[in-house]
Amino acid sequence: MNTSRTQIINIFFLLCVTTSLWSQEQFEMEDIFSLQYANEIQIAPDGKHIVYRKMGYDIMEDRSVGALWIMNLEGSMHQKLTSLDQSENSPLWSPSGDRIAFISQGKVGSEIFIYWLNSGNFARISQLPQSPSSLTWSPDGTQLAFSMFVPAPPPVMAKIPQKPTGAKWAKSPRITNRLKHEADGRGYLPPGFSHLFVIPAEGGAVRQITSGDFHHRGKISWAQDQTKIYFSANRTEDWEYDFRNSEIYSVNLSDYSIEMLTDRDGPDRSPAVSPDGKTIAYLGFDDKREAYQNTLLYLMQTDGTNKRLLSASLDASISDIHWDSKGAHLYFAYDHHGNGKIGKIDLSGTVQKLADHRGGTTLGRPYGSGMYSVSKQGKIAYTFTRPNHPADIAVLDDNGKNWKRLTALNQSLFAHKKTGRVEEIWYNSSVDGRKLQGWIVYPPKYDPDQKYPFMVENHGGPISNYGDRFSIEMQLYASEGYIVFYPNPRGSTSYGEAFANLLLNNYPGEDYNDVMDGVNACIAKGIAHEEQLFVTGGSAGGIMSAWMIGKNNRFEAAAVVKPVMNWTSKLLVADNYYGYANSRYSGQVWENPMNYWNFSPISLVGNVETPTLVMVGMDDLRTPPSEAKQLYHALKLRKIPTALVEIPEASHGIASRPSNLMTKVAHIVAWFEKYKK
Repeated sequence: MNTSRTQIINIFFLLCVTTSLWSQEQFEMEDIFSLQYANEIQIAPDGKHIVYRKMGYDIMEDRSVGALWIMNLEGSMHQKLTSLDQSENSPLWSPSGDRIAFISQGKVGSEIFIYWLNSGNFARISQLPQSPSSLTWSPDGTQLAFSMFVPAPPPVMAKIPQKPTGAKWAKSPRITNRLKHEADGRGYLPPGFSHLFVIPAEGGAVRQITSGDFHHRGKISWAQDQTKIYFSANRTEDWEYDFRNSEIYSVNLSDYSIEMLTDRDGPDRSPAVSPDGKTIAYLGFDDKREAYQNTLLYLMQTDGTNKRLLSASLDASISDIHWDSKGAHLYFAYDHHGNGKIGKIDLSGTVQKLADHRGGTTLGRPYGSGMYSVSKQGKIAYTFTRPNHPADIAVLDDNGKNWKRLTALNQSLFAHKKTGRVEEIWYNSSVDGRKLQGWIVYPPKYDPDQKYPFMVENHGGPISNYGDRFSIEMQLYASEGYIVFYPNPRGSTSYGEAFANLLLNNYPGEDYNDVMDGVNACIAKGIAHEEQLFVTGGSAGGIMSAWMIGKNNRFEAAAVVKPVMNWTSKLLVADNYYGYANSRYSGQVWENPMNYWNFSPISLVGNVETPTLVMVGMDDLRTPPSEAKQLYHALKLRKIPTALVEIPEASHGIASRPSNLMTKVAHIVAWFEKYKK
């Protein structure tokens, strides 16, 4: 008996060791639940402490989770901020640095909490009916402003007799008369509007300071004398249909009067009052109804006069603006060539780059993301990523020097894992000769003397960008033995406004040629080979993947994920149905249906010979399941090898739940394996 038990233990130990040795070799699906990353970084005003939201994945709840942690500037005393065992987010230092306001979600919903640095105590100060957002301290630290949704009753068109007690009648109809009444990932939107509120920092009565049937949300900024709060909204009569527009407003805290400070056709948002209280910095642009326009940085006096453009010298979209303590510069975030940057601009418009590699908070695929925070002395803390790790915390001075990485949140994981090497590639367009950028991910055990299957992974958007950032999906594909190529064709951001706007009334267009030029460049490089080409992508990447197999038969297999196949059928059933006319294609779909049809991948389905997997979330409101089914049904009728994977309870963001991310990758790899030569 003892001998048998010893043998069993030895066999079990051997299996564990063997499994452990194998798991040391490559990044695997189960490792998703071991990943951690930094988000929502906030450095203290005196620069001595950093609080941030440490993110991970709960294997039992199948979702991302986050809790607040704190450390000294040197990275020491790294510990959880509170003893709360529930979601914590949105940390914000008080102006004096003695307290941290944050939001925590428990059984009774999301509430505002305060943490006192000197004692380590914390307490809930609110009792709110809805979740707060956009927390902002008053300059003297006595109040907090925030935005919160205020429900409104739904419209009633008719009444029927009241049902008898205990009767089981059908549910009442859901009635809406709003332009925007649903949103992907959220479903049906309850009627009501977001308004601004203030609450004493020690708790107490909550005051609603805006009113009217308009939404008030986004970044909030206090006047230095605390008599007003500045915010962005669209309070015009036709706000619902003028959905691209917004203005900067002020609300007086004594009489709740509202003043509009900007008045142009275009989005104006993210007001930030200067330290001397005289100037407002804000973001926006004059809307030309194009596929893409840079978000620019402007200044004006706090009464709305003397508006001027500050960032004319930078051909990039600006976000996340912050004044320095002297009011002489503004810090901002931007992307350049698929890489997240932090910059600084003075009041004459001179731009200085301070940091690279901001990002790492969108782990599925290598999209732009990340954030930063600045102390009064100009110390910058930010989310730092590279292709072999998601967001960690790094700091540097506001002259771009004395850079230091403070955390290695995944050291215990990647010390025993070999990730795929990521290499940048530039190549020339066959259409107009312009330079194009992409990245190549090699298998962890890449041997240049061997041939590998080559996978193209097209990004979504299409007005977005991939970059040299950590990506779970790219690494998993590489671990399965694929060389993965992900390009930024024309229409991608971070290459200037003109480049991103090349898809206006021409999508899909020459972006197809750009992707294929990248494939040909990799063949010339000797890392891709005909008879071993595969293609996939989701959303706009699904559109491109379907377009590619309709244009050529060079790929052994394709996986088309959550695509638009037919613009004429998609537009009026999607949650964003109102946003395409003139900025994507000219006119409404019923005014020029053939123009929409000519850019629909379904128009090319008669050319497809490529075995194609089709995948979609069953609750997708952005690219509804009917779009994916059109491709699947057409290929079935044509007897082209195909399969349809429908993911239950998944919206457009299929991979937002870890198990669905694994399902997505596993099915794509399994389909491609069937057609490898």
